[in-house]
Amino acid sequence: MLLPLTLALSVPAQAEHSPNDAPSTRPLYLQLIQQARIDGRARAALAYLDDFDRRYPNDLEARILRVNSLLDLGKVEEAGTLAQALPDDPRNGAVSAVRGHVAAARSDWNGAIGYYQAARSARPADPFIRNALGYAFLRVGRYSESIDALKGAADLAPGDEVIRNNLILALMAAGQDAEANRTLRGIRDADARADLRKTLLAEVGRIHLSLSRPQGKGS
Repeated sequence: MLLPLTLALSVPAQAEHSPNDAPSTRPLYLQLIQQARIDGRARAALAYLDDFDRRYPNDLEARILRVNSLLDLGKVEEAGTLAQALPDDPRNGAVSAVRGHVAAARSDWNGAIGYYQAARSARPADPFIRNALGYAFLRVGRYSESIDALKGAADLAPGDEVIRNNLILALMAAGQDAEANRTLRGIRDADARADLRKTLLAEVGRIHLSLSRPQGKGS
């Protein structure tokens, strides 16, 4: 998901030209928008998207980026409205995935699972979809399926810390402490390892508490 910063920084000057003058502007401008999200500048991403939409109306990738940028800002209902207006295509994993993100933002974990499963079917080699699916399984207490999905994600993106941390979290939540500890020992910095363990244990407690309450949409 991360894009080379040097490439992203080269985009603004090119994006000022007409699309007819620079056919390569579209993908570069989309990378600029994505980089703004990665940098935590969701409002900038939305501003870029407004400009992009004037040049490339109704671009599907841009519409998906807008939903994600709105989610970054906590504008869940607006994001949900736009997500449902996206074209239905079971072959397009990105549409299913972003609808899953909206469901997850609403804490509708069972709904998110359905969308993420559809996204995984369309894009089976995408580690981030598997990561999202694994976390959604975790939030409804389906630990075995969570661990399986997260291990698949870790195999596809072995250096990704978010996926690693979610896998450790799922192992802890499932009571598989020995394997969780083995994975934790892969973190060489003792202080960082201890801090992560503390954070994940607290999160396990919150997940277990949420599962002890009546479950339903929005739980």
